Amino acid sequence: MKNVLLIGLGRFGRHIAIKLDTMNHQVMAVDIQEKRVNAVLPYVTNAQIGDCTDEVFVNSLGIRNFDVCIVAIGDAFQSSLEATALLKELGAKLVVSRATRDVHAKFLLKIGADRIVYPEKQIASWTAIRYTSDHIIDYIELDEDHGIFELSVPESWLGKTVGQLDIRKKFNINIIGIRQNHRLHLSVNIDTTLTDDLTMLVSGNLKDVHKCFHI
Repeated sequence: MKNVLLIGLGRFGRHIAIKLDTMNHQVMAVDIQEKRVNAVLPYVTNAQIGDCTDEVFVNSLGIRNFDVCIVAIGDAFQSSLEATALLKELGAKLVVSRATRDVHAKFLLKIGADRIVYPEKQIASWTAIRYTSDHIIDYIELDEDHGIFELSVPESWLGKTVGQLDIRKKFNINIIGIRQNHRLHLSVNIDTTLTDDLTMLVSGNLKDVHKCFHI
C-alpha cells in the first residue's frame, strides 16, 4: 500500500482515484472545484479543495509524506506545469504528470516531472493496433519498439505444441502465457498445446510480432 497525492479530479483523475481505491492505496485527492472533490469522496482517504499552484497550500499537504504524486490536470496546462514544478521544489519523491500534447510532455519533463502519462496518445495507439487485426485481443506498449499482445491462436497453429512451432527461433518472439476459461496461466513450456479455446500472451519487438501474425 502506498500514499498517493492525486491532483486534478476531472474524468481522468476520477478514474485514477477509483482504481487506486480498488488497489487499497491511501489517496489524498485535490482539486480547485468543490464539485469534483465531492464526486471522489467515496474512493479516497482524504480530499481537499485548493489551488495546487499556490505554494502555501501545496506545502501544507506534506508533500514528502507521499510515495507518488500524480498531476492529472488536463484542461489547464499552465496549472499542470506550475503544480509539477512546485511538487519537485517541495521534495516530492516521484511526480507523474499528465500530458495532452508532445510539446506538453517536453515542458513537463524539463521542469521536473519524473514520468509522463499521455492517455490520449496511448489509447489512440491501442485502438489503432487492437482494431485493425483479426488476431489481437489486447495490447500493452512497453516502449516504442516492444509490446505484449494477447492474441487468438492462428488456425494453422491449432493442435501444435509451443515446441513444435518454435516461434522464438523463427520470429524472435516469446509466448509468455495463455488465457483459458478467463484464467491466466504463465507456466508455458514446449509441451503446451495450443487449442481454439485459449488466447496467447506474446511479447517481442513490434515488427517481429507484426510479421509473425501478418498484422
